[in-house]
Amino acid sequence: MVDGVTVGAKGQAITVLGAGVMGLASATELASRGHAVALVDPALGPGEQGCSWWAGGMLAPWCEFENAEEPVLRHGRTAIDWWERHAGGVTRAGTLVLTLGRDRRELHRFARRTKGYEEIGGNRLAEMEGDLAGRFDRALFFPSEAHLDPRAVMARLLARLAERGVSLTAELPDDPGRIIDCRGLSARDILPELRGVRGEMLVLRCPEVKLARPVRLLHPRVPIYLVPRGDGVYMLGATMIESDRIGAVTARSVLELLSAAYALHPAFGEAEILELGADARPAFPDNLPRIGRIGDRLYANGLYRHGYLLAPAVALQIADHIDTGEKPEFWHETEN
Repeated sequence: MVDGVTVGAKGQAITVLGAGVMGLASATELASRGHAVALVDPALGPGEQGCSWWAGGMLAPWCEFENAEEPVLRHGRTAIDWWERHAGGVTRAGTLVLTLGRDRRELHRFARRTKGYEEIGGNRLAEMEGDLAGRFDRALFFPSEAHLDPRAVMARLLARLAERGVSLTAELPDDPGRIIDCRGLSARDILPELRGVRGEMLVLRCPEVKLARPVRLLHPRVPIYLVPRGDGVYMLGATMIESDRIGAVTARSVLELLSAAYALHPAFGEAEILELGADARPAFPDNLPRIGRIGDRLYANGLYRHGYLLAPAVALQIADHIDTGEKPEFWHETEN
């Protein structure tokens, strides 16, 4: 017995609270190792009520390293293979980072703060993304990055869990076994240090523009990213505001995001707005995830803006801890 866990016991009864990206990844990893997993979520699955629903789905550890800590890069690099193995639907086309001419210093700053990129000129950019030909003369290309459709991969994880016999209920079972709390901001009842970081996004349809990979347009005030979802549909995001307000997207954010998209390509001025969404992502003061124990339950939380990038690493650490008693790298000692 280590930290309340029966080490090495396969087939343990484990209940995961929360069916967002953290809960689904944890349930998937544990079920794949032979544990008897139950999943509890009041909404009975992913949906608009969770911040995972509104994510961009970029698996971009090198780009995120521009303003993140080293573990984000190190663990994020393993996420692409994990998602491909458990959910499929990963597009390995890299990421392009661009600036308008007047903001060229932003491209230099971005390059200084990360690595894993190739500097390319206008001709190479035109070969990769024909609809951007003649609009930009320089870019950073991150060839090892990828992207996915968050809603599609969550649905596939849920379906594969059902195939393994994992139940999804709205209430805690009578005999839950080991509990792993992955409730995001809802866990502030036990994790008061959690704060919300608001993100706003739009889903656009613009068949006039064809992009094969995520494009980040740097701007000193409102950097954006566009992630292709297929059939001329793009996710446009996202603001990052220190607030746990979940309400509707603000007019200012919509104007700023759309103005930046228009600067990337004027055809976005005629795009259809299919969805507007906003939610608050859970974060701890250092913006890194934590795994810990409070009472008789484990918790995994604080993915910040790195949900799909770091959820696999956190899930792997949780499963290793349950199987062997190994203390996770993201372990946080919590006073009870």
